[in-house]
Amino acid sequence: MFEALIGILVLIADIYAIVRVVQSGASTLAKVLWILGIIIFPVLGFIVWLIAGPK
Repeated sequence: MFEALIGILVLIADIYAIVRVVQSGASTLAKVLWILGIIIFPVLGFIVWLIAGPK
């Protein structure tokens, strides 16, 4: 049960990050790279996005 809750929280965080990336003013290539990073590495990609992504 606890693992499912963690999985749902990671999914929600990743969806939030992807929506924010799509809405950003970054170039299309940057958006695609951020989205791929978030999808391929869900937890690490989200953490890196939190640190380096939103300006």
